Amino acid sequence: MSTNVARTADGWWVEHEGRLTRIHTDARTTRELLADRPAVEKARAAPAPEGQPLSGTRLLSPVTVPARVVAQMVNYRSHAHDSGFDPDRVPPTFFRKASGSVCGPADDIRCPEHVEFLDYEVELGLVIGRRIEVGSVLSDDDLSDAVAGIVLTNDVSARDVQLTRTQFYESKSYPTFTPVGPFLTLLDPTETASLERLRLTLSVNGEIRQNSTVADMIVKPARALTLLARFQTLDPGDLVLTGTPGGTALKAPRPVVEKIGALLPPAVKWKAFFKRQAGNPLYLKDGDVIAATITDPVAGIDLGRQHTIVRKPVRAAL
Repeated sequence: MSTNVARTADGWWVEHEGRLTRIHTDARTTRELLADRPAVEKARAAPAPEGQPLSGTRLLSPVTVPARVVAQMVNYRSHAHDSGFDPDRVPPTFFRKASGSVCGPADDIRCPEHVEFLDYEVELGLVIGRRIEVGSVLSDDDLSDAVAGIVLTNDVSARDVQLTRTQFYESKSYPTFTPVGPFLTLLDPTETASLERLRLTLSVNGEIRQNSTVADMIVKPARALTLLARFQTLDPGDLVLTGTPGGTALKAPRPVVEKIGALLPPAVKWKAFFKRQAGNPLYLKDGDVIAATITDPVAGIDLGRQHTIVRKPVRAAL
C-alpha cells in the first residue's frame, strides 16, 4: 500500500485521509528520510485522528535541494504528435534542470520579465531510492528497488528562450519552474509494476488542457533509467521527470508552414513563428490558476493536487 509523505517547514509527515501524522526523524533531506524508513512506517501505522489537518497547512516540495533534476524530452506519443514528430522514431533525449527551479506545490510561478511565451507540462517524477551507477541496466523487476517513490511535477517552460536559443537548461530552470508535490508517494513493489494506469491531468482556470495516462509513454521508466545510466550516476533523492502528455500550449506548425520556414534564415523564421504564437490563447498569463493531479483510483494512489498561480511582472508603460 502506498504511503504519502509531506514536508513542511518544521518536519516530515505521513498523510492519511486528509490528516498529517508527524514522522519522528532527524532527516533534513529527502535522501536522509528515505534511509529512515522505520520512522516512516511507525508514523504510517499511527492512528490517523492523532494527526493535524492537511487543509490549511503550507507544504514544501517533498524533494529537497540541492539534488540532480533530470528530465525526458518528448516522451509521450500524444506530445510527439503535437510536436510534429513520429512517436516511433523519436530518440530518447534527456536534459538537466537547475535544482533551484524546484518549489512547493502551491507556490506562485514567477515568470521572468523577458519571457512572453510561458507553457506548462504536467509530469510524473521518479524519486531515486538507491545509487544507480554509470553502466547499470535496470529491468521492470528492478524498478521498485531503484525508485523509492513518485511525485507530481510541472515542467514549466519559457518557449521563446527554449526555441530561439535552443536552450532547454535556461528555459526550464528559472526559480519556481519546477513545482513538486504535494506528496512523495512511496510505493510497494506491486504498485511500481502498475504505473501505466496513473492518469495525469492539468487544467488552467478550470479548463482541462492535459489528460492522459502513463501508458502513453514512449520510453518507460526502467528503460529510461538504463539509458540515463549510460552517462549519469543517480543518487537517492534525485528527481527524474518522465515527460508530458499532449495538450501543451506549444504546437508544431502545419507541414506546409514548416517547409516554408525551413527556407528562411533562423532569425526571420523564429520572428514569424512567435508572431503567430502571439495569437495562441493557451500560453500562460498573469493570474492564471494551474491545477494538476496524478491518480490511480483502482490502486488508491493519489499524488495530491497542485494549485499554482502565474505571476508575471507588470511592464511599465513607455
